Amino acid sequence: MATRSLAAAHLLLLLSVGTASGYQYEEDSVGRTFFLQHDLYPGSKMTLHFTLASPGAPSLPRARANSIPFTSTKIPEILSLFSIPSNSPAAAAVRRTLAECEAPPVPGVKAQRCATSSESMVDFAASNLGTRAIHPGTTRVIGKKGEEGVATPRQTYVVQSVMPLPVVGRDMVACHAMPYPYAVFGCHTTTAAVFAVALAGADGSRVEALAACHKDATPGIPWPTYQKLGITPGTVAVCHFLPQDGKLWMRK
Repeated sequence: MATRSLAAAHLLLLLSVGTASGYQYEEDSVGRTFFLQHDLYPGSKMTLHFTLASPGAPSLPRARANSIPFTSTKIPEILSLFSIPSNSPAAAAVRRTLAECEAPPVPGVKAQRCATSSESMVDFAASNLGTRAIHPGTTRVIGKKGEEGVATPRQTYVVQSVMPLPVVGRDMVACHAMPYPYAVFGCHTTTAAVFAVALAGADGSRVEALAACHKDATPGIPWPTYQKLGITPGTVAVCHFLPQDGKLWMRK
C-alpha cells in the first residue's frame, strides 16, 4: 500500500509540474507562426519558437483516462484530483483546454475532437481517413547538447533543406498537444501539402520539422494573419510548422 501511495503522489507531482510549465505554450509557438510557401527554401531564415504544451505530462491508457472527469462542469473535482490550486496558471490552462474542447465545431472543419488517450487519437484519425493503415508525422527537435524533446528559445533558424512528402489524397488528421495534467490532443481533419524541413538554430540546435501548407482558406488561420501576409484567403498557400508534441496522421 505504501508503494502504491508513493507512486500516486509521484504521478500527481509530475502532472502538476507538467501543467504549470506548459501554460506558457501559446502565442509565439511554431503552430501559430505562419509564412508563405515561397519563403520555404534552403538558405531562408525564420524566427521560430519550438515549445512544449505540457512538458512531462504522461500519456494515460484509455481505460484510466476515461475514468477521470473531462468536462468543465467538473473543474473543482479535476483540480482537486491533481492537487492544482484553483487560482494558479495551471488551473487556468485546465479551464481553457476544456473550454476549447467543448466549443462548437469550427466551420469548414469536417470533424474535430479532443483525444484523452493515444488509443482514442488513433481511432479518430483512422475513422476520418477511412483506414487503419495510417502513420504519424512529427517534428523532432535536437537541442544544442544533443538532447531531444526540449523547448528551445525563440531564435533565428536557417532552412537547410526542403523535401515534399507524398500525402495520399492530401487528407490528414492533425493532432495538437494541449496544456493539461496528462496528454490531451486536439484533433481535426485538414488538407495540406506537407514538407520535411531541416532547420539549424542560432544556438546550435537542430530541427527535423514538418511544414503544412494550406492553399484553401483554413479556419485555423485567423484573418489578421492573411492581412499581415498581404494576401487574400485561398489565393496562395499559407504554411506553419507542426509543433514537436503534435502529430500529423496520414494514410500509408
